[in-house]
Amino acid sequence: MEAAGTHIPVLLDEALDALALREDGRYVDATFGRGGHASSLLERLGASGSLLAVDRDPDAVAVAQQRFADDSRFTIRQANFAAIEAVVDAAGWRGRVDGLLADLGVSSPQLDVAERGFGFSRDGELDMRMDPGSGESAAEWLAQVDEGLLADVLKRYGEERYAKRIAAAIVQARQEQPIRRTTELAEIVKAAHPRWERHHHPATRTFQAIRIAINGELDALESLLGSAANILSRGARLAIISFHSLEDRLVKRALRKPPPDPNLPRDLPLPPGYEEAIHPWRTVGKPVRASVAELDGNPRARSAVLRIAERT
Repeated sequence: MEAAGTHIPVLLDEALDALALREDGRYVDATFGRGGHASSLLERLGASGSLLAVDRDPDAVAVAQQRFADDSRFTIRQANFAAIEAVVDAAGWRGRVDGLLADLGVSSPQLDVAERGFGFSRDGELDMRMDPGSGESAAEWLAQVDEGLLADVLKRYGEERYAKRIAAAIVQARQEQPIRRTTELAEIVKAAHPRWERHHHPATRTFQAIRIAINGELDALESLLGSAANILSRGARLAIISFHSLEDRLVKRALRKPPPDPNLPRDLPLPPGYEEAIHPWRTVGKPVRASVAELDGNPRARSAVLRIAERT
């Protein structure tokens, strides 16, 4: 297990190979994290290559600015990757990007630093925001969220079968005192959960669901997937690493070729550019998962799935 505050990039070689890197290419890392993928990508670029990185976490941006201060090929911007099109436009790169990488996992420092509130292995403030300077914290959201909406969030984003029961327990507990600490929430869920999965803390799904909800993670991913084709050049690669079925489902759906439009005449040729307009992707290979050797060194890679597509 890695030490707290460090980060082992998942599917590193597989992701970089997926991008089919050119030494002089322009690349976008939509999820800088702690720079594991970015640093290796820069090692493969030549002097005329460029990397534009994005992260909504100010701590990640600070790390990037310090780590790559002397590398003129590298630029970092603090932004939600939902706004990737605007970031790329500001750089003057629209339609000229040779590859885009997104690693959708929460970085290890975020999980391991108690004050960020993403996990419950250590007691900390119940925050969970990717950008602590923006939006409601998890504690603030839980203090006022409707019980029905909370149950819906736990079921939809955590795929929690006991969502209603857990939501009721949280609402009852907050009436007695505010829920401000990660371990407090974990204990409430643990007491309310009737059946635990082997090797999984009963609060795991609840924490995932709340984190996704307050950060708008799935909406941001849909925006990224909808914008990617607009910023990439023809033949450029898109590589997305997801960590749970909700993310992977969105990626798979976005990259899948849609069925023929039944309203179009079968015997007439399609208008020029029609097929590209409705589906600009060609999937490359099969989904990639971590090897046994990688899992031995980094158990957090066990749920990672890499999907690759080429801009047509």
